[in-house]
Amino acid sequence: MNASQLFKAIVLGIIEGLTEWLPISSTGHMILADEFIKLNVSAAFKEMFMVVIQLGAIMAVVVLYFSKLNPIDPKKTAEEKKDAALLWVKVLIACLPAAAVGIVLDDWLDAHFYNYVTVSVTLIVYGAAFIVLENRNKGKSFEINDISRLTFGKAFMIGVFQLLSLIPGTSRSGATILGAMLIGTSRDVSAEFSFFLAIPVMFGASLLKLAKFGFSFGSSELAILIAGMITAFAISLISIKFLVGYIKGHDFKAFGYYRIALGIIVLAFFLASA
Repeated sequence: MNASQLFKAIVLGIIEGLTEWLPISSTGHMILADEFIKLNVSAAFKEMFMVVIQLGAIMAVVVLYFSKLNPIDPKKTAEEKKDAALLWVKVLIACLPAAAVGIVLDDWLDAHFYNYVTVSVTLIVYGAAFIVLENRNKGKSFEINDISRLTFGKAFMIGVFQLLSLIPGTSRSGATILGAMLIGTSRDVSAEFSFFLAIPVMFGASLLKLAKFGFSFGSSELAILIAGMITAFAISLISIKFLVGYIKGHDFKAFGYYRIALGIIVLAFFLASA
């Protein structure tokens, strides 16, 4: 096992853990990082690694919110168990649009949109959308301030917004948070529901990539994958806690400005390299 390859996997895990939960596009960051951090692996393994590394990030949500997500916790009241079960129903309802479209169009979307131009444009466009939305929401109160008040219909609408994230650079969390806020959901509830929605979505995407790869790993490949996942898990714990604390006193405009700057940097870098 080459120590430098293991180090690169850890660095990519750090990038994944930092960017997956913030609405700034982990894909955009990973594409840019890939230009500088060249894993000495096959193209098929790298494609799978860039998705499956998210499994580590998912586990951070499960650990941090296990109590809230667990509908069979004996310490909970009957009402609390019901709320947890209903939350899972809402999450699954919200997953339906992306599952229906993503499974069918996965390869086509990768072939046509997984490029620096698309990523740059979506980074900039949705960055501007965050700024416009937050300016519009300034001083306004939100209709939904508790996740238990999120209806099945609104959960499905958030799932429709999640379809936007099938385009690289959009950011899954960015699309769902924007969508949730547009339909009257507070920042903290929007972010929290986005975390929960990631569990089945990212788990499903990872299984799909693993199935395509064939579940066949060499010892070096397995070590690289595990290192990336463990790192993504540890950094995700920090990233999620940061976002939850940040939005208690701030809006999302800073992320909007960051997206615009990153989009310009990505576009300029690849045009200069052409």
